Amino acid sequence: MTDFAHSQSAAAAIDTLIHARWIIPVDGSQTILEHHTLAIANGRITAILPTDKANHLKAETVYNLPDHALMPGFINTHGHAAMSLLRGLADDLPIMTWLQDHIWPTETTFVNEDFVYDGTRLAIAEMIRCGTTTFSDNYFFPNAAGQAALEAGMSAQLVFPVMDLATAWAKDEAHYIYKGLEVVDLFRNQDSIIVGFGPHAPYSVSDKTLKEIITLSEQLDINIQMHIHESAHEVHDAVKATGVRPLRRLADLGLLSPRLQCTHMTQLNEGEIQLIAQNGCSVLHCPESNLKLASGFAPIARLQQAGINVAIGTDGCASNNDLDMLGEMRTASLIAKAVGQDATALGAWGALEASTINGARAMGIEAETGSLELGKKADIAAINLSELENQPMYNPVSQVVYTATRNQFTHVWNQGRILMADRQLTTLDETFLKQKARQWQDRIVANLTN
Repeated sequence: MTDFAHSQSAAAAIDTLIHARWIIPVDGSQTILEHHTLAIANGRITAILPTDKANHLKAETVYNLPDHALMPGFINTHGHAAMSLLRGLADDLPIMTWLQDHIWPTETTFVNEDFVYDGTRLAIAEMIRCGTTTFSDNYFFPNAAGQAALEAGMSAQLVFPVMDLATAWAKDEAHYIYKGLEVVDLFRNQDSIIVGFGPHAPYSVSDKTLKEIITLSEQLDINIQMHIHESAHEVHDAVKATGVRPLRRLADLGLLSPRLQCTHMTQLNEGEIQLIAQNGCSVLHCPESNLKLASGFAPIARLQQAGINVAIGTDGCASNNDLDMLGEMRTASLIAKAVGQDATALGAWGALEASTINGARAMGIEAETGSLELGKKADIAAINLSELENQPMYNPVSQVVYTATRNQFTHVWNQGRILMADRQLTTLDETFLKQKARQWQDRIVANLTN
């Protein structure tokens, strides 16, 4: 990274200066900048330079963070934010039992705009507190989730669900698409929110509907995110019913492209890995959800070797049970090494990239966010690395990935707006969110006991 100094007139326009012990740009160079200052103006990064050369820069707000590393805010590429209200409801069950006998019935009874709005706000608060600035949400009533994100100052990718099951949000596949396109229009002029298609899974969406999604995705130039090859059970049932594995079916339909975000992908053979690579798809890796539901292990080392863009997500709180991208990043790195039998697989830098810039690439927004570079949005997380457990400090990136915890994040900015300062949320009321969560808990428990 090249240091950049402003002219005096530009310096006068700076909104925020952050003096930090380290800056970790995640710009592809694996550079760690020591004793550097970052300047923000109009929501974007306008200078990164040594602190001892920043005396001429003036700003309305100045942060001195002598024990901190600045890094890009995490990008949580897959989740169901409102399911934070179902955290711990049906633990330790097989995936289809969990889904069909517990989650879907509860959703049928309770999911509405209020549920999604309240649950998404709870999820956003948790994500901010662990250094996340952008999240992808695949859930019902995306209009409510988007409103929650706008109010909290978070960036989001909303991928609206499409499936052949009737829900409180839509009655059939055509209705899902119709309502989803309304959401595309609703947020068309919001630069902090992008909207895409979220066909649930190969087993819940017909060929006819997938073909329509492909056409609309190309016409509108918007993303598609889908649960694919999540479990051996899914693949087995597909082969039994159709004679082909799900990914082959999707490829034959023409779904595979750089717009496709393939979530989970725990069941892959070598031919399928090459198919993903050839079509430029991204893989969204949710290791802790896969572990908890015993879904399997995504072959991350093999995906990396094939040059596939791998990004990390937490999945929803009903199957994880948290939205801690720092913990997810560490789990992803360790599992990749064990499954690949390769201690170099998804190393510290690779894990950090998979949690930041690779997520931006998957969403097609890497020119705007995912790294700390001049001109990009000031989506920044500050983590205090002075804890005893982080010492000695040979390499800040290794310590972030392998020793830090989410409570060490102290400040978060999204597009230059401070969302958390000294561990205090600035756009959300923590006490109110807890009260809302307890109210929903009481309602759901009352329904279960009747």
